Amino acid sequence: MSQIKFGTDGWRAIIAKEFTVDNVARVAQATASWLIATNKNKAVVIGHDCRFAGELFAATTAKVMASNGIKVFLAKGFVSTPMVSLGALKYTAGAGVIITASHNPPAYNGFKLKGGYGGPLLEEDVAEVEKYIPEKNTIDLDSISLESLVSKGQLEYVALESLYCETLEKSFDIKAIQNSKFNLAYDAMYGSGQNVIKRLLPDITLLHCEEDPLFGGIPPEPIHRNLQEFSKLLKQNGSIHCGLVTDGDADRIGLYDGEGNFVDSHHILLLLIHYLHKYKGMTGKVCTGFSSSVKIGALCKHYGLELEIVKIGFKHICGIMLKEDVLVGGEESGGIAVKGHIPERDGIWNGMLIFEAMVKTGKTLRELIDEIYSITGSFAFERVDLSIPKALKQQIIADCKSNKYSSFGKYKVARVETLDGFKYYFNDSEWLMIRPSGTEPVLRTYAESHTREEALEILRSAREVLGIN
Repeated sequence: MSQIKFGTDGWRAIIAKEFTVDNVARVAQATASWLIATNKNKAVVIGHDCRFAGELFAATTAKVMASNGIKVFLAKGFVSTPMVSLGALKYTAGAGVIITASHNPPAYNGFKLKGGYGGPLLEEDVAEVEKYIPEKNTIDLDSISLESLVSKGQLEYVALESLYCETLEKSFDIKAIQNSKFNLAYDAMYGSGQNVIKRLLPDITLLHCEEDPLFGGIPPEPIHRNLQEFSKLLKQNGSIHCGLVTDGDADRIGLYDGEGNFVDSHHILLLLIHYLHKYKGMTGKVCTGFSSSVKIGALCKHYGLELEIVKIGFKHICGIMLKEDVLVGGEESGGIAVKGHIPERDGIWNGMLIFEAMVKTGKTLRELIDEIYSITGSFAFERVDLSIPKALKQQIIADCKSNKYSSFGKYKVARVETLDGFKYYFNDSEWLMIRPSGTEPVLRTYAESHTREEALEILRSAREVLGIN
């Protein structure tokens, strides 16, 4: 059988190649063995998103768990990752499992692990689960029916979407958002957040809010190049003030202003810190991933908030949220968690906070961003993922480790940070970062500068120096 390795956020693989019923059963068995060995609550919440065969893989996981004497709470129909995390907390489960490959292309599916506290399973626990993966599946899955598990009391179907919506309704003034002067739009990217927004904001303009396991041929990652249709819709409409986007499993967020301009996750992090602290009077530490904007540090300094920078992978942020008072924790990838909710990335929750910020302040998204710029100065961020041969990728990383690069074209390196990848600072506000992906055959390059054109020029110079066409 194939070796199964977890990446920064669970196990992902190509459906019918590595991601098979037998391999899912192996990972489910490892999770069950870990639950039993660590004396966690012998209960698990399981769900799947809109990807191909999600229901089959969720049922497979449920059968394996029940075979190990673990009570199963299984979602009916597709759900988002935050719904499973919230469910794990509310049902006092030892763990949660969501069958999803998040923002990956449609050929992929995945197995994400959640803790009973309502967030990603911590790195040390994921490593332990991985050790329990058996060489092959020994459970006769075909001999087990979900109906028999229900009749025996080993499996219970749960309405995670309703639980999630009820939690949102208790936490936000939904009517104020519905009745405000602002017109809003939402692009679900064919993902599992679609029904929540239809339910809570029935008058919102919707796009890609139906099921399509091929995601319209576009990976469901909420970045601008994947959202051309949504941007065009907002520009042509002319009367929409803000557009929200979530990814395939609705834990990541993207935003557009009223003119159809993309608002990246760095700006969203700044918006959330600014609104929660300045307008709501909330305090706490800010925690961000290594690839985040330096402007977050500038805003935190202005407001007297402590900032901690961690390795990439939201589980690192979650670990701090479980121990400390964290106001906002988030990453460049669009995964953000906030105080007052579960320690989990949640695109819809954060989108509702942005809508609330606009309604309560009476300001447009652009006006709120301008308030932040008055403190930090304006900036732009760009990221390019490069699909290159494995040998070249390994050589570049080796060269980074040996301190080969002292400049990238006209950009002279002033200092380097190596917490998770290689971050080359040219000055206090411009930098380039190089990092290999943990789950995909790509080299990620990131840049921040004063304008988009300058950030792109840094990336172009980097490709030239690295020998990538």
